[in-house]
Amino acid sequence: MSPGTEGSALCVFINGEKVTESHADPETMLLSFLREKLRLTGTKYGCGGGGCGACTVMVSRYQPATKTITHYAANACLLPLCQLHGAAVTTVEGIGSTKTRIHPVQERIAKAHGSQCGFCTPGMVMSMYTLLRNKPLPTMEDINQALAGNLCRCTGYRPIVDGCKTFCQHSQTETNCCRANGGGNCCLDGEDDTEEAKDKKPQLFDKKEFLPLDPTQELIFPPELILMAEGKSLQTLTFKGERMTWVSPTTLEELVQLKASNPKAPLVMGNTNIGPDIKFKGVLHPLIISPTRVKELFEITQTPHGVWVGAGCSLSEVQSLLEELVPQSPEEKTELFKALIHQLRNLGSQQIRNVASLGGNIMSAYPNSDLNPVLAAGSCKLSVISNGGRREVPLNQDFFVSFGKTILKPEEIVVSAFIPFSRKGEIVRAFRHASRKQSSFATVTTGMRVFFLEGSKLVQDVSLYYGGMGPTTVSATKTCAALIGRPWDDETLSQAYNVLLDELTLPPSAPGGKVEFRQSLTLSFLFKFYLEVLQKLREMNVITDELPEKLRIQPLPTESQPSLQEFQHVSKDQSNQDPVGRPIMHRSAISQATGEAVYCDDMPRTDGELFLALVTSSRAHAKITELDVSEALQIPGVVDVITAKDIPGKKVRTMFGYSEELLADVEVSCIGQMLCAVVADTRAHAKRGVSAVRISYEDLPGAIFTVEEAIEKSSYFEPRRMIERGNVTEALKSVDRVYEGGIRLGGQEHFYMETQSMLVLPVGEEKEFNVYVSTQSPSFVQDAVAETLNVPSNRVTCHVKRIGGAFGGKVTKTAILASITAVAAWKNNCAVRCVLERGDDMLITGGRHPVLGKYKVGFMNDGRIVAADFQYYANAGNTVDESPLVGEKILLHMDNTYNIPNLRGHAAACRTNLPSNTAFRGFGVPQSLMVVENMINDVAMVLGRPADQIREVNMYKGPSVTHYKFEFSPENLLRCWEECKLRSDYSARCKAVNQFNQQNHWKKRGISIIPIKYGIAFAESFLNQAAALVHIYKDGSVLVTHGGAEMGQGIHTKMQQVASRELHIPPSKVYISETSTNTVPNTCPSAASFGTDANGMAVKNACQTLYQRLEPIRQKNPKGSWESWVNAAFFEKISLSATGFYRGPDLYMDWDKMEGQPYAYFTYGACCSEVELDCLTGDYRTLRTDIVVDIGRSVNPSVDIGQIEGAFVQGLGFFTLEELKFSPSGLLYTRGPSQYKVPAVCDVPLQFNVYLLPDTHNPHAIYSSKGIGEPTFFLGSSVFFAIKDAAAAARSDSGLIGPFSLDSPATPERACLACASSFTKKIPASKPGSLKLWALNI
Repeated sequence: MSPGTEGSALCVFINGEKVTESHADPETMLLSFLREKLRLTGTKYGCGGGGCGACTVMVSRYQPATKTITHYAANACLLPLCQLHGAAVTTVEGIGSTKTRIHPVQERIAKAHGSQCGFCTPGMVMSMYTLLRNKPLPTMEDINQALAGNLCRCTGYRPIVDGCKTFCQHSQTETNCCRANGGGNCCLDGEDDTEEAKDKKPQLFDKKEFLPLDPTQELIFPPELILMAEGKSLQTLTFKGERMTWVSPTTLEELVQLKASNPKAPLVMGNTNIGPDIKFKGVLHPLIISPTRVKELFEITQTPHGVWVGAGCSLSEVQSLLEELVPQSPEEKTELFKALIHQLRNLGSQQIRNVASLGGNIMSAYPNSDLNPVLAAGSCKLSVISNGGRREVPLNQDFFVSFGKTILKPEEIVVSAFIPFSRKGEIVRAFRHASRKQSSFATVTTGMRVFFLEGSKLVQDVSLYYGGMGPTTVSATKTCAALIGRPWDDETLSQAYNVLLDELTLPPSAPGGKVEFRQSLTLSFLFKFYLEVLQKLREMNVITDELPEKLRIQPLPTESQPSLQEFQHVSKDQSNQDPVGRPIMHRSAISQATGEAVYCDDMPRTDGELFLALVTSSRAHAKITELDVSEALQIPGVVDVITAKDIPGKKVRTMFGYSEELLADVEVSCIGQMLCAVVADTRAHAKRGVSAVRISYEDLPGAIFTVEEAIEKSSYFEPRRMIERGNVTEALKSVDRVYEGGIRLGGQEHFYMETQSMLVLPVGEEKEFNVYVSTQSPSFVQDAVAETLNVPSNRVTCHVKRIGGAFGGKVTKTAILASITAVAAWKNNCAVRCVLERGDDMLITGGRHPVLGKYKVGFMNDGRIVAADFQYYANAGNTVDESPLVGEKILLHMDNTYNIPNLRGHAAACRTNLPSNTAFRGFGVPQSLMVVENMINDVAMVLGRPADQIREVNMYKGPSVTHYKFEFSPENLLRCWEECKLRSDYSARCKAVNQFNQQNHWKKRGISIIPIKYGIAFAESFLNQAAALVHIYKDGSVLVTHGGAEMGQGIHTKMQQVASRELHIPPSKVYISETSTNTVPNTCPSAASFGTDANGMAVKNACQTLYQRLEPIRQKNPKGSWESWVNAAFFEKISLSATGFYRGPDLYMDWDKMEGQPYAYFTYGACCSEVELDCLTGDYRTLRTDIVVDIGRSVNPSVDIGQIEGAFVQGLGFFTLEELKFSPSGLLYTRGPSQYKVPAVCDVPLQFNVYLLPDTHNPHAIYSSKGIGEPTFFLGSSVFFAIKDAAAAARSDSGLIGPFSLDSPATPERACLACASSFTKKIPASKPGSLKLWALNI
């Protein structure tokens, strides 16, 4: 039957309520339906491609065949609304709220401090909730799998996992002891409860307070949907949208007819392939066929030879089926099943596997498919159907024709796949490598099968298939031929390697790059297969000689160990009501966990509101010859296009004497530069309008992308800085040794979970505007908008409720985006909203500066460094932004913790044609210190001594002076260092690492310990000020406003604690609503780890003023209540409102004299990390991390420990995982979580201990605390140096000793090639400059 003309009505239940949609548009995803149509904004938009988990919901369906209800987690951003007919959807709002009752999952994630900015929390909650619906007593493995598809950029995951862990069924013998569960006492401590409670170590949370999980309280599955599913006559559903029609047939015959008459129409099951194509590549399909209700596609048929699995079964269902079949069958028959299970466990995330279908996975024919090489190697076959009838098609090398194409005809439909039992003597294995251990596309995958006759080790038959080694899944047929008929031994294999190398080659420009690494992986995987088969032959008694223990390869460890978070009790004398120093939960954690917390894009739409989308340059260095918007204005729903000519006020933002255009109109200087903005009635229409804008360019010569090109052409932003102490040139003449080296650091994307978001509302009179914006600096945005609109600042009010993560990326570019949005609102006289899509955000807003660091170091044979000369080149991008300040901070930290008598540094910000880089947590310090620590490592390697000894010899000791003549005491730095060595059991573990490395050839361990000294506050003195406004109302409640923006760092929570202490009232009486420029004017950005220091003092000042005003009242009525005093004060006409101000330290830096006091004080820390590295693939696991930090007296230990862990994991990402890739023409390739990998749950150290240094104080900040947002970011480098240490151990096995280069990030590719194994050495090196590479080396 052809698709009918009448559209069907869609029926879906959401949170137990029936929703009927008569005009469901096939282009509408569940996420936008929930957020825009139903106003359920708890489910968040994070990436739109199923890669971050922020939009996770639970889908429940009734299965008439088994009369059961299934629940699964899915990404709402990829779920077409039309797919959900007859389903029940549960969102975060549906499981609990503060208005009714909160769900235990929501409560535990919040109270375990697992919610900082809170933007990822609803997704985390729903992943965990769905797991508990299916398995009320999960294991740790279940939790890790459930959370693998959910990203968090704030917490470092440990507290989230700790909160979820409390649902686990723990046996006391398990490694996850009761303390891992957040319990106070460990069962191993003995039952001695006689001690005073004060001697117990304080805990971050007490799980005895938690609500129990009660499965009877959950929403029931709607009976109406059961009746609907059981109904006899299923109707074909047709949904017609603006541009697409969606047909869901009910029978196989109807499906075959539909496909015959519409051969080009795609079949959509999980939408994990077609969805991203439509969304990111703009592919348009006029008709989509959704066969989710054709029962033949879901049938499972077992035969004596194997099992037929319906092509519509989800990958999760296939995995469950195979896991059930394995124990039911003899072991020798399940080899292929086990290999498939191995791949399925790591393919995508739980949310993706729950919806992606087996047939879809096979037919998408991706070159790096995880399953196709295994299915092909295992001799699987497909049953396909079309008008011409059924046929069986073998899955072999002929099946995959070209990229994304198979041998099947367009009208043919895969009904099922046959997975055979393996024969006796058959061994099947699958291997994959991906840039992140979980939820990541594979770099190289493989399926390998070999068959031996009983009792023989001669190869009868062998099959080797690879993914990621060309445009399709490829068969290594020549290599197989070289193996058949030969004995399975070293000699046969070493010949096979050479054949394989010739057979599978990649050109240097191969998409995805990593060419040498991918080739070496093909050899490594074959070698791993060789070893596993030898082991199997031994078990079958075919061969008797033992494989030396040293050559065995065990998988990397995955089991997490109990972690410690140690901090000091508050003193016994402190009042119970005083919250300072206690681990108070983030003040909006519960609202964040229930989805009630309001972020910028959660604000309801106003009448007539428009949406703005940006048009960006597609050339890196060109003149704009034409900008034609006429076609865009014809698109339905498009209202206006804003260009530079529309700006009524200043058209540029100026910094350091350089101007940055808001919208370019003459020339572009990078891909991603903003040219104009399309304003339309909906997001979808604005996006279509953007595609219709036509721009013509004339390329200009001499585009610059790398720092080397910038140096060659002297392309810099001024000022460049230099600083020197002592005389480096002279000192280098009198040392025992001189060494020259360097290191290159890549950039880093902020990847805040909430993309840039803003809403501008014209008030309607006297040119007044309200700007709701996600920014760290409301005053900066206010100034920018006022200048752009040519109105005074008093007409522009900026409001910041909370930010879903920022990390430095929501200051300069946010002001420009808000200014453009304000122009649209002013011109059209209506509210305009702009929320960047993740890809546009990554393209436009820039990130951390890539840095090339070079050094020349002179040292004595005893390890003392006498002189060091550093040169830093930062890739600033196309505009100046804050790059010169980043260069300055780089130089001010280049001593780290080392007293080097002769020290010189030059820093330059290179002007290039890449998108402009900006502030990012640490502001240049991580790059600066990385170069310093790499130099220390090189010195250690030259001298053949442990690096920690070189660090110790050169550390500041006693009263000290920095290279910019600032005096300080390093006592707490040395305490952190010694405490870290003690807590991590450093010397014993170094010996254990050496022993492990002697016993293992293909796996190595490495360990490193790294110190840090980090300067707190702004070197620009005027930024060290803050103000606050505190109101006391007649009922005794208190409203606090201050200049700090809440972005997850807990500043509002700390300000509440300050107000509570100063006014002597419980924190529950203090409320903080938002940060706004009409309550506290002229604020400084929340940055430089100085937010609490500055705003805390301002709030304290205001509260003290108020408390003093109440003094006469208190004296009259000393026994009265707070409320009675406040009330009396009102009647006595005493003002109950006060402003507070903090005039921070007068800091300065004189670059001509090369001296100053740019920082108020230092935060110190030390960190020890140990890794285990697989030398064949470069994969590694961080086994343990111990961090000791001196943060004075913590205002809130739970918030501070959260900051320490979050910064560490973000640093671990920067130094080992996150890679920005640019094309040779300067286009950013990595524009979303599927290409750009930030750390996930699988990257957290298996044991993660944090200790706050006890008994310390800091006279320079509020309540003796210290700033902590940025310092521990750099400690993530301890993992980099541990990997380098492991690689050095692997190199020494091959006789390579001494310094070697390893650039940052130390990705598996770099780590593997650095190990210089016998396999990587076989790869022919490509000649430099011989061919165009796929990506630039930035």
